[in-house]
Order: sequence, then C-alpha cells, then structure tokens
Amino acid sequence: MHSIAYSSSSSRNRNLMIGAVCAVVLFLLVLNQNSLGDGSLSGGGYGGSSKGLSTSQEQLINNLVKSEVENALLSHMPKNTNSKKTSDNGLQVAELSESKRMRILVTGGAGFVGSHLVDRLMMAGHEVIVLDNFFTGRKKNVMHWVNHPNFQLISHDVVEPIMLEVDQIYHLACPASPPHYQYNPVKTIKTSTMGTLNMLGLAKRVKARILLTSTSEVYGDPEVHPQPETYWGNVNPIGPRACYDEGKRVAETMMYAYQKQSKVDVRVARIFNTFGPRMHPNDGRVVSNFIIQALQDKDITIYGNGEQTRSFQYVSDLVEGLIRLMNGDYDQPTNIGNPDEYTVNDFSKYIKELTKSSSVIKHLEATADDPRKRKPDISVAKRELGWEPKVDVKTGLAKTIEYFAGVLDEGGEIVPTGPDATKPKGGY
Repeated sequence: MHSIAYSSSSSRNRNLMIGAVCAVVLFLLVLNQNSLGDGSLSGGGYGGSSKGLSTSQEQLINNLVKSEVENALLSHMPKNTNSKKTSDNGLQVAELSESKRMRILVTGGAGFVGSHLVDRLMMAGHEVIVLDNFFTGRKKNVMHWVNHPNFQLISHDVVEPIMLEVDQIYHLACPASPPHYQYNPVKTIKTSTMGTLNMLGLAKRVKARILLTSTSEVYGDPEVHPQPETYWGNVNPIGPRACYDEGKRVAETMMYAYQKQSKVDVRVARIFNTFGPRMHPNDGRVVSNFIIQALQDKDITIYGNGEQTRSFQYVSDLVEGLIRLMNGDYDQPTNIGNPDEYTVNDFSKYIKELTKSSSVIKHLEATADDPRKRKPDISVAKRELGWEPKVDVKTGLAKTIEYFAGVLDEGGEIVPTGPDATKPKGGY
C-alpha cells in the first residue's frame, strides 16, 4: 500500500509540474505573438503569417517545451544511488546521491594521466572540473565528456589564481617529459611552484583535500636501489632536468608547509614511469618513442649504453593508486609504480618483438643527468593503500601498441622527438 500511495502522489506531482510548464510556455507563445504585432490565432496555428513566429523562434520554443518537460519528469523520479546510466559516449556513469557526489577539480586533466583519471571520476558519478592550458594536454582526450552535465572544461593556466568551489583537488598540471619541460624551464618551475601555491591557496579557502602528483625524479640519479620514500635523493640542482626535479621537490615542501601551518589536508604521490593510450606521440619518452619507431620500422634509438633501468606501470594502475591515496587516511609521500624493472636495451628488444618490427636498434650519445637506475619500493602503498599493480607490462604494451597504430593510421608518419628541448607538436 505504501508503494502505491507513493506512486499516486508522485504521478499527481508530475502532472501538476508538466501542466504548469505548459501554461508558462503557452504564455510565452502569446507574448511573442503580441510583440510581433499580431494577437490573432490565424487558422488555429502560429505559422503561415509573416507576422507570426519565425522558424528559428518556433524551434526555440519547441526545444524549450521539450527541455522543461524532461526536467520536470526527471526531477520527480526517485533516485537510486546504486544505479548506472549510459552516457552519450557509451560509458557507464553511476548516479550518486547528493551526499556522496563530490565536486572534484583535476588540473592538467586533459593530459595523458589526467584524462584517464577524469574517466574514472566521471564514471563513479562525481562532478568533475578540468583545468588545462593545453600545452601538453589535448582537448580530444576529454571531448567525450564535454556535453555531460557533470563535466566542465576550463582553459586556464594554474600559474594564475582561480576561484572555484570544490571538495577535492587532483593537482597534475605540469609537463612531465624531459623534452617538453626543458623547452621552457622557467615556465616549468613556475607551474610547479606558483601553480602549486595557487592550488594550495584554493584548498585552504574551500577546505578541500589536495593531492599533488609528484615524481620519481625527486630521487634524481639515485644511490639507493630500489627507491623508498625515506630516500632524500641525488639531484643536480643546476642541471637540465632541475627545472622539473627541483620544482617538484619544492612543491612537496609547500604541501607539507601548508599542512603544518594552515591544516590543509594533503596527499603526495611519487609517480614512476607510466604508459598507456593517450600518451602524446611526441613526448620523447622511452615507451612512446620505441613504439612509434618500431611501428614505422624506423631505427629504435637508445641514448647511452642502454644499461640504465626503468620500471613501467600501466595507466589504469596509476589511476587506481591515486584514487586510493586521495580517499585514504595516509598523508605522507607514497611511491606509485611497478617494480617490474627492465634495462633500456632489453625493453627495446621487447618492443621490437611485440610489434614484429624490422627496426634496427641504434645507440646515440647519452643525455645529461639521465638516471642510471629507477625502481620503486612500493611497500608503503601495499601497506597503507592495499595497492599494487594489476596489469602486467606485456598486456599494457599490447593496448598501447594498438593505440599508437591507430594514431599512425589516422595521422600518417610521426617523427619521434629526440632528447633536445622541444615544444609539443600538434594533436590538440
């Protein structure tokens, strides 16, 4: 009996709402007629007269009727917090109650990692604001959300302050590949320092939790292997990579200064090498360069003797780690990476094998301050977040190779970026 009474009451409310909407629209129609100098209803309709509504005006009214009636119906539908609806892009989007839905800011949200994080947050049912200046980010990475009511895209540089009301801030904004961040080192430093100060000021004002995506580069060319969070690093403060390395180290310092002095709720993720779809094809990093070169049967170029090591994680694992860190209780720096370690030589051969490429592997002069070893100690992430990588490197590479093959089919030849500083190219 209770459910029947609820249904009947809801139906009456819907009918009243729809009736009211229709009355308002009818009034607007008559008002428009009078303003055009003809109050008569010729032939029982509103068209056919030079003094009546134009086609565009009539279409506008029709759209208004449709929109208002749909909104009236939707506003009276009971909400189910466990239900999911399919968005226009085919992705399943959860419907959260007001008490559970958060307003989340993602700086750098149109970038490689940021766009995958946005996907997860949107599909979880949250409202997401993306802030990006599109230096390395690309609009097409998030275009599939542009018409969704929970999504907002703002073209803005974090070096400039912005006033927003949010519950959480994922602060990813900063070029992350050496050729890109070395192109304008002063700008890179400003992004890490002034940009982080602006986001911390926002977090302080609105009492939002803020997560900084720091980097394994804070360890520099490490003398401890693998690298735990307690290692203070070995960074050249005046080298070509210092604008990024030291910028992120200062950003971490500011995070904990704001925590201590202003009680801002902070999280810091130290991200190790990450790969996957939506990587910028000209970012000059190992995975993208090797795959692009191999797929085109170009020389696979290694800088140095190739005995330097790297550890690669798939982007979905990183996103899971960031979300767990943001929503957990642990507030100290946390390594997020895959301990599966490769020499660059072995990795190049692996890429060549997976792509069935005829490329020749060539060695060029080593780049300055290139770390000799890179492998995360993820004991803290396992203990505090219950997190560890789930996607093995082979599976992740298969998906990434498929993505880059599609990029080449769509856009034609790509000339991979070398080690020198360069501005990001195209594809926005």
